[in-house]
Amino acid sequence: NVDQSPIGRTPRSNPATYTGLLTPIRELFAGVPQARERGYGPGRFSFNVKGGRCEACQGDGMIKVEMHFLPDIYVPCDVCHGKRYNRETLEVRYKGKTIYEILQMTVEQAREFFDPVPVVARKLQTLMDVGLSYITLGQSATTLSGGEAQRVKLALELSKRDTGRTLYILDEPTTGLHFQDIEMLLTVLHRLRDHGNTVVVIEHNLDVIKTADWIVDLGPEGGDGGGRILATGSPEEVAACEASHTGRYLAKMLAPKAAVAKAAAPKAAPKAKAASAKRKG
Repeated sequence: NVDQSPIGRTPRSNPATYTGLLTPIRELFAGVPQARERGYGPGRFSFNVKGGRCEACQGDGMIKVEMHFLPDIYVPCDVCHGKRYNRETLEVRYKGKTIYEILQMTVEQAREFFDPVPVVARKLQTLMDVGLSYITLGQSATTLSGGEAQRVKLALELSKRDTGRTLYILDEPTTGLHFQDIEMLLTVLHRLRDHGNTVVVIEHNLDVIKTADWIVDLGPEGGDGGGRILATGSPEEVAACEASHTGRYLAKMLAPKAAVAKAAAPKAAPKAKAASAKRKG
């Protein structure tokens, strides 16, 4: 179930750790000559264990300040200034970038930077495919919206080996999305379907509903006024159901498409009329 619950509840969690991106990136840093000379392994570039992290904040980059009568707040660490790592770790660079600078990149920037590294580029591309090109790799999970968290989870699923036998359930995945991002998301969902998977989407957005293979319309109203199955079938079949509010609005969206299809249909050739003539005698 790809829901909108957070991918983590502390600043330590981020898209790079959740999707597994940080693991191959740490291995790349451990492979540079400077890291090998110092004996740094991949663990050195993790902010979750001792060694390379800043011990003042234990790799959080933030310090929690307890407010007795108000919610706790987080402020940048005075030692690492929010960079999570100690000075020695930040001296190691991969293609001129520190591990902190990598985590500050947006998904789009990182996709270009790691293009020659397929194992990293592939995971970044899945984040791009679900419309998350703008978030940073190290962005705190607590700052992601429910819709963004849901799409990070979807990206993780997309990065796994496709069996063609997976059931995906998404609850309103288009919440807060621009139309262009919705189109990108639909492309991903259709790709999952085309590979043999089943995708169930709970949605109110007609741009999504009209592309479904099969619709189950519940209503007629929301909450206590609903709960009954009003119509099932293809978008065209649901649009023909007069009892369905969704159907009525869907019919308006499908009407231009139907008109274009009708106009594009080849017209039958007119039947030839038999000519008759009378001979005057």
